[in-house]
Amino acid sequence: MAAGCCGTKKQKLNNSTSVPSCNGTSMLSNGISNGMVALPEMCFFCFDVLYCHLYNLDPPKTPTFSNDAYPLFVTWKIGKDKRLRGCIGTFNAMNLQSGLREYAITSAFKDSRFNPITRDEFSKLSVSVSILRHFEDGSDYLDWEVGIHGIRIEFVNEKGNKRTATYLPEVAPEQGWDQVQTIDSLLRKGGYKASISHDLRKSIKLTRYQSEKITQLMWGRTVAAPPHTLPTPYQPPTLVMVQQPLPLPTYSNPGFIQPPSYMSIPTPGSVWWDPYAGPSSYQREFPVLPSLDGSEMNGYQSPPFRKRK
Repeated sequence: MAAGCCGTKKQKLNNSTSVPSCNGTSMLSNGISNGMVALPEMCFFCFDVLYCHLYNLDPPKTPTFSNDAYPLFVTWKIGKDKRLRGCIGTFNAMNLQSGLREYAITSAFKDSRFNPITRDEFSKLSVSVSILRHFEDGSDYLDWEVGIHGIRIEFVNEKGNKRTATYLPEVAPEQGWDQVQTIDSLLRKGGYKASISHDLRKSIKLTRYQSEKITQLMWGRTVAAPPHTLPTPYQPPTLVMVQQPLPLPTYSNPGFIQPPSYMSIPTPGSVWWDPYAGPSSYQREFPVLPSLDGSEMNGYQSPPFRKRK
């Protein structure tokens, strides 16, 4: 099932998250493997998926990173202050390739706390992929460490209904909360509206887990490449940001809007960007701009590239 990493979204109980292990703790049913799982390629893939969805393009090809099954979350933030824009994931183990494809879209468009992400916001976004691992049952509501563990609590609300809520490991330190403040916030997030007592906290069933998190910064600022150069790709097809070498004069007209410093280029498969390539099926032209003396000046035309098939 889908779950939100922060905010006030209610969540229903999911009893299939974990199974008992021989040491009395709760471990993920698909087992635990050693080594890093979260990779930068996963963030790039989420950007690809979102871009193709926003612009009605064919979905990106299957990536080459691991397709093992893990619980996962995808988090979108926007702007320099990294305001939350969407965060949804699942505690059920999903194959990484299909899971990231699904939750890149779900977190961008179906987080009930926010409006769907738009094309205009794309260049301001950053994305984080969190792979959840090492699930353990806590002995009580304080059996976890701030900044180390994410927590998922199960409790009974004032109407006698079971509810759950979760915070990823980074939430408590980002907010400056201690353990009790985090627990109380989770109770509110899960929909508990009555007074929070010590007895209520003691009744909580807590599961702690750890997370491998990888973050890709704002798409429009990730690459500040010199003209006609590109970063090393991870897996075609993908999207990159390149700096526009526009030798445009400074206009005194206050109504003139300077073009953005970066532009997105959907790359055609394994062919990245050949500045010496011949004409292709599509070329992007910048508009013809008026010069200061009233005549027209041809805008800069970017190198050709093919449409995504």
